[in-house]
Amino acid sequence: MDVVPDKRQRILAAAARLIVRNGLQCSMAAIAEEASVATGSLYNYFASKEELVLGVYTQVSAEMTERLMVPPDPSLSAREEVGRYIERYIDFIWEDAQRARLFDYLDNNPLISLDDAKTVFGPFVLHGIAMIEAAQAEGAVRAGTPTMITSFLRGSIRNTLKRRRLTETVLPAADRQLVADMCWAAVRA
Repeated sequence: MDVVPDKRQRILAAAARLIVRNGLQCSMAAIAEEASVATGSLYNYFASKEELVLGVYTQVSAEMTERLMVPPDPSLSAREEVGRYIERYIDFIWEDAQRARLFDYLDNNPLISLDDAKTVFGPFVLHGIAMIEAAQAEGAVRAGTPTMITSFLRGSIRNTLKRRRLTETVLPAADRQLVADMCWAAVRA
C-alpha cells in the first residue's frame, strides 16, 4: 500500500506504477485497487482514464519543470547553461527508473491529445528552446531548429540511460561525463 496520505496523489502514483508494469490497458478498477481507494472514489478525482493519464503526464511535467527549468545564471555563458541542462537531465532520468520508464512509455503510447501534451509540456519545451536559441546566438550551439536540438538531447539521454539501466544500478561519474560530453559534441557549433 502506498503511504501517500492524499488520495489524488495515491491514485496518480498507483496509475504511474501500473502504466509502467502493464501499459495503458490497466483498468480503472486495478488502479483504484493499487491506490487502496474505491473505484467510485477514483472517479471523484478523475472522470475518465484519459483524464487520469493527463494527470500522470501533468505530474511528470511538474517534476521536470521543478528540476530542469531553472532560471539562467547570469554568471554563466549560454554554452555553460546548455551543459548544466544536460547534466541535470542526466541526473533526472537516472535517479528514478520508474519515472524514466513512465516518461518513455507515455511518450511512445500517448492516450492524450497532442494539444493536451503541448499544454502540459509547453512551458518546459519553450524553456529548452530559449536556452538553445541563446546558445546559438552566442555561437556555441550549431545551427538548426532549437526544438529538434532539445528533443535530440533529451531523447539521447533517455535512450542511453535506459539501455545502461538494464545492466547497472549505479551510473559511474566517468560514464555520466561521457554521456554529457557526447551530447555536447553532437550539438556544439
